[in-house]
Amino acid sequence: MFAAFASSINADDPLSALAVSDRPEPPLVHGWTTVRMRAASLNHHDLWSLRGVGLAADRLPMILGCDAVGLDEDGNHVIIYPIVTEGSVGGDETMDRTRTILSEKYQGTFAEYVSVPRRNLVPMPDGWSWEQAACLPTAWLTAYRMLAVRSGLKPGNTVLVQGAGGGVSTACIALARAMGLRVWATSRDEAKRAKSLAIGAHAAFEPGQRLPDRVDAVMETVGQATWSHSLKALRPGGVIVVSGATSGPNPPADLARVFFLQLSVVGSTMGTLQDLHDLVALCSVSGVRPIIDAEIPLREARTAFERLAAGDVFGKIVLTNQTN
Repeated sequence: MFAAFASSINADDPLSALAVSDRPEPPLVHGWTTVRMRAASLNHHDLWSLRGVGLAADRLPMILGCDAVGLDEDGNHVIIYPIVTEGSVGGDETMDRTRTILSEKYQGTFAEYVSVPRRNLVPMPDGWSWEQAACLPTAWLTAYRMLAVRSGLKPGNTVLVQGAGGGVSTACIALARAMGLRVWATSRDEAKRAKSLAIGAHAAFEPGQRLPDRVDAVMETVGQATWSHSLKALRPGGVIVVSGATSGPNPPADLARVFFLQLSVVGSTMGTLQDLHDLVALCSVSGVRPIIDAEIPLREARTAFERLAAGDVFGKIVLTNQTN
């Protein structure tokens, strides 16, 4: 079968470690099933894997990709939940110490066929395109958990989304608007600020710009470059929800502001299987859909990775597979 995979590890030049060619079809495993992939979306995790972050050299070659949708063995349209746990079924998968996501220990989704545990299949709602549904399991699930589970926000509250443009940040904007929140966003790029308004932000600002008022919560995926602004933007008792640090993982703490204003810093990682069901329900009821930057055939996966690495993306890049 055709696939995009890590053939080696290269921390300095990750794209040189990417291979796009044939791989063996997944073997049959008890309790697992095979999905014919129709669309799969890229995440920065895929680039980090090529750098060797979360992917050991002894697991190569490793098919990349966490997110995908396709047809199960009975022909049902399904969304793949990407977290695999070795522990008991149920509970909060994000807290399971054995958890891993597809493309770390088990082969990923950038292939014509994907093998996953049967419990990891979520029905794909009617009226969705393959490409839209493929964006949900990682970036949109991460954004949903940040907003709906970890933030404590209520309808009418104000949320600031830092670094509009990426998959998680665009999902935060669209979902926050659908949840009845006042949404502010930041971006260095004027065009991305305009696009943020088009997908649901009530206002968009340059990074570090003084805001009209303090916010109830900040959705933080950028890290070092925006951290100081995120702290200063919060009202007393506000919360920063952190799910990433694309600009650097070690921002200045400014602990005096944290304890004096009783701010909360909350971590958030991916989401549970139930979170994914809830996200699908919210999107179906509200009509909100993922923002797609580009749709690229699986056989041109290198082009997709180059676009992601370049960083000039607004929304998700999706690989399509119409050959099976």
